[in-house]
Amino acid sequence: MRKRIDADYRPGSEQLALFPAVSGNTINGLGERRRRRPSALYWHDPDTIAHGRLQKYFYANAARMETGRTETSQMAERRGPAELDPVAPVREQDNPAGWSVRVKEAALAHEADLVGIAAMREDWVFEGHQVAEPWIVVIGVGMDQRELAKGPPRPEDLSSANEVSRQYNRAARASKALANWIRNRGWNAVAHTGPMAGHLTVIPAAIAAGFGQLGKHGSMINDTWGASLRLASVTTDLPLVADAPVDIGVDDFCLRCRVCSDRCPPQAIYADKQLVRGEYKWYVDFDKCLPYFNDTLGCGICIAECPWSLPGVAPRLAAKLERRRAAI
Repeated sequence: MRKRIDADYRPGSEQLALFPAVSGNTINGLGERRRRRPSALYWHDPDTIAHGRLQKYFYANAARMETGRTETSQMAERRGPAELDPVAPVREQDNPAGWSVRVKEAALAHEADLVGIAAMREDWVFEGHQVAEPWIVVIGVGMDQRELAKGPPRPEDLSSANEVSRQYNRAARASKALANWIRNRGWNAVAHTGPMAGHLTVIPAAIAAGFGQLGKHGSMINDTWGASLRLASVTTDLPLVADAPVDIGVDDFCLRCRVCSDRCPPQAIYADKQLVRGEYKWYVDFDKCLPYFNDTLGCGICIAECPWSLPGVAPRLAAKLERRRAAI
C-alpha cells in the first residue's frame, strides 16, 4: 500500500461541532433504493442547507490561507461577463445536426477543451430547482496535473488551489461565451458555472455526453485528461443531437486499482460501488471527506494521484484497455 498523506489526520473539534444532526450521506441518498433527484448538500447558499455552517468554515479558512495570493481573490473579473447578452429577436435556422457541429466549434473556439451534448434529464436537477431547457451542452477544461500534485494547498504553497481557480474561471468564461453565441442567434441559453453547484449536477450530464466514466474517487475520468478536469455547461432550447456515452474501461480498472483509496487521508473512498438513490455507483463518504477538504482548502489528492490523470497516460491507458476487451 502506498503511504497515505496525512495518515494521522483527524478533524478538529471546531469542525466537528459544526456538523448537523443529519449525515451528508443520508442527504445524498446512500443506501436508498428509490430513484430520485439529488438534494442540495454543499456549494449552495449556506443559509439554506444543513451543512451551511461547515461551508462557512471553508470560506473562513480560505480567507485565512489565501491572504490575497490566489486566483480566487480575482475570481469575479476572470469569469467572463456578469450578464449574458439579450436573446436576439430573430431565430437563425439550421437542422439539429448542423447546430450540433456549430455549437461544438464555437465552444472549442472559446477556451473549451472538450464539449459534448446530452438531452436534459430531470434527475440531474437538484430538488427545489428547475431547468426549463431541453438540451445541455457540457464543457470540459483540462487542469495541469503537475500543479495539482503540489497539493493539498497550504499557506506556503497554494499552487493547486490556484490551478483549480484558474480552470473554474476558464470554464465559466467558456460557458458564458457559448451561451452568448447561442443567444445571439435567437435561441435561449443559460450558462451554469462552478464552483457553486447551481441548479444541476453536471458529472452525470458529462458522462451522458460522452466525456468518460465515473471513477472510484467520485470524479469523472476522461480518456485524454483523466480526472484532471473542471466542468461547466450551457442549457438551451436550440435543437441539437445528443452524443452517446462511452466505455473506456474505467469500471474494471477502478475495481483493481487502490491508488486513490490508499492515498486518501480520511479514508473516505469506498472499495466497492454503493447503492445511491437507486443506482449502484462509485461513491465517496461525504462525512469523512468534508473535514479534510475544508481544512486543506480543497484537497485534490485523489484527482492528482489517479493514474489516469498523469500527463499523457489516459490516452495510452484507454487504448490498452480497449485492446484487452477486444481480445476477450
